[in-house]
Amino acid sequence: MKGFVLSRHSQDTEQGLILSYWLATDHGPVCLQQTQQEAVCFFPLSQQDDAKHIIQSMALSSASWRFQQVALKTFDHEAVMALYMTNQKVFQQVCGVLREANIALMEQDIQPQERYLMERFISASLVVDGLPQKGTITDTRVKTCDYTPNIKAISLDIETTMDGKTIHSIAVYAMEQETPVEKVWLHWPAQMPSELLQAVPPYTQVCENERQLLKQFIHWLQDFDPDAIMGWSVVQFDFQILCARARELGVRLRLGRGGEEIRWRAGQGNRPAKLYMPGRVALDGIEVMRAATWQFESFALDHVAHQLLGRGKDITKPKDRGEEIQRLYRQQPDALVRYNLEDCRLVWDIFMQAKLLAFLIERARLTGLPMDRMGGSSQAFDHLYLPRLHRQGYVAPAFASGQAGDSPGGFVMDSRPGLYRNVLVLDFKSLYPSIIRSFKIDPLGLIRGLQEADAVSGYKGAQFSRQQSILPEIISDLWAARDIAKADKNTPLSTSIKIVMNACYGVLGSNVCRFYDQRLASSITLRGHAILNQTKDLIQQQGMQVIYGDTDSVFVWLGDDAMSLDQVQGKGNDLAQSLNKWWTQHLKLEFKLKSYLEIEFETYFSRFVMPTIRGQETGSKKRYAGVTVSSEGEKKMLFKGLEQVRTDWTKLAKELQAELYQRVFNDQPYVDLIKPLLEQVRSGQLDHKLVYRKRLRRPLDEYQKNIPPHVQAARKAETWRLKNQLPSAYTNGGWIEYVITLTGPEPLEMSPGNYDYEHYIERQIEPVVDGILPFLNDSFANLTERQLGLF
Repeated sequence: MKGFVLSRHSQDTEQGLILSYWLATDHGPVCLQQTQQEAVCFFPLSQQDDAKHIIQSMALSSASWRFQQVALKTFDHEAVMALYMTNQKVFQQVCGVLREANIALMEQDIQPQERYLMERFISASLVVDGLPQKGTITDTRVKTCDYTPNIKAISLDIETTMDGKTIHSIAVYAMEQETPVEKVWLHWPAQMPSELLQAVPPYTQVCENERQLLKQFIHWLQDFDPDAIMGWSVVQFDFQILCARARELGVRLRLGRGGEEIRWRAGQGNRPAKLYMPGRVALDGIEVMRAATWQFESFALDHVAHQLLGRGKDITKPKDRGEEIQRLYRQQPDALVRYNLEDCRLVWDIFMQAKLLAFLIERARLTGLPMDRMGGSSQAFDHLYLPRLHRQGYVAPAFASGQAGDSPGGFVMDSRPGLYRNVLVLDFKSLYPSIIRSFKIDPLGLIRGLQEADAVSGYKGAQFSRQQSILPEIISDLWAARDIAKADKNTPLSTSIKIVMNACYGVLGSNVCRFYDQRLASSITLRGHAILNQTKDLIQQQGMQVIYGDTDSVFVWLGDDAMSLDQVQGKGNDLAQSLNKWWTQHLKLEFKLKSYLEIEFETYFSRFVMPTIRGQETGSKKRYAGVTVSSEGEKKMLFKGLEQVRTDWTKLAKELQAELYQRVFNDQPYVDLIKPLLEQVRSGQLDHKLVYRKRLRRPLDEYQKNIPPHVQAARKAETWRLKNQLPSAYTNGGWIEYVITLTGPEPLEMSPGNYDYEHYIERQIEPVVDGILPFLNDSFANLTERQLGLF
């Protein structure tokens, strides 16, 4: 029977560890249990006597632990001893004592339930030898396989009082065989007017108290039995409230499979809140979209829904939403029920539109990361790398034990500012992964290469083995899989593979990775620097000008003479072909290596502007705009890093930049654009476009020095809200909308007046205008002087 791992846990028993895996299968959910398992870590054989003496002094049962020499070596080429223990809790305590005694433990952080899958090369899909008895299979053989589950999901949302101390309603939404599943449980005490319930939708279940509300919800969820529960901040908010209210009311929240009670744990530092819910996964739409590389100006549900679905929440003003929900509950419970369900439907439709479930499944199948684990690049790297390392005869090093030091980031060329025609962008396809493949960059390859005479040279003293490496082969397998995914137009899989390949560089440069070593990261980034500089020289030797380069791309100016689309595409493809040929020959002759470097003609700008740094003559970096032309001749404006795509600029600046650049790129008059705009601003006609929106990234009271405008506005808003007996909105951070008045920043919700229009002209209009007009020998000052001369 084939299955897909939804959740994994370990449990201590007198007979040893039990590893439990809940699987999604074609036959429904199944619990796989492997009993009498052990936790394991490694240390150098030379420390055996010291480790044994320490463990014996802890008076542990001799049957609970054992040493065993294994056929593995450390990265220092020392023989290795393994410590096995039958109790995970005691194992963690022992490891803590051993570390304090300077015993060099390795891989002690790998959880038994993760190691069991990892060492069998199982990421998420597996085949089980046997059939379940009462939904459980115990102590059977498993192996990896290709299997894609059909995940049964629901969308969940709750509405509460402003303080979260009482639940008004719980809503769920799903689609089952193309039929909507709609359910809302409404908390409506007996003292509330019953006549207000006459208009509630038929999918509403009215409950007299919260205990009844929770129990009916629990019963329904156990009966419907979903694999995944989706929501917006569903772990951070919805499940936190559900768990808190259940605890307060003495209700056991048995939402896990097998009737297990769920547990919620608050986040610590950078670690998010965690939910223990065996057999199911809770998926927060915000975190999933970020993991899938989606980008939005705001991840508020209303904003994302409008961007993807063209519709949003029924209550449109965020600051009024809390009060409006309370009003609806008291006066129009039918409207509250519909609002609650619509939030569920929005989340469901976003997940389906963005194919987020498919993305999470493919990511799990690639990396071994659970569907509900966001981030986890180091864990994914370990899952792919460690079993292969063990089969090469080595254990992984202790954390941050490699050579420390800074490694440079991606290369960004100095730009040549100007307004251009005919600019090509040539892009190295997955540059860092291709460098890893081409130059044999690998943690084990570094250790072996330092002992080999004919090794591949890296940077900062690195040498890489030609014969023994792991990471290049992992990249090669992922690369081939991505080519297939792209050919099959399997976007979720293609995206997953791209993220994993790029993460292979990221973890090597992070000191939270056990393989961190500056020689590894530097041998990737500095090689990238050299490749881009050499590519620039090769292009300019052919008589073309490179005006900019960034990490893996070069921007090539073909000249301003008129050219047909066919001519441009021909030049771009010919240039890419000649560069690839040169790199293939260069790596073969210079390094005796096969080149996996591949540069592609990616983008054609018919018009392109590279601005200067504001107030300087030096060219900017990571900021440009232009008109792209597709292979079919379709034109599109593109902005990178400029005001048009930044969240902290006003709508006024964004709209002006889009219109002004459009006119300049199309050689249209622009003078008549500025004068009317200034008149409209000064007359107050455009006040609705003068709003700043900025995020408070820390709690409000943590801002002590150099108080920026948005913090000043938030503090004024808090004072105003307190005076008007409204709940706090900014104490713990969040987004603030404000305007600049003659008396300083004022929050939008206080309906400010007396706008400082000269501020907006100087800080929003003038920088946009002077970002492009100097290349036409014009400027904002020149235009405004002309204006004055008309009177």
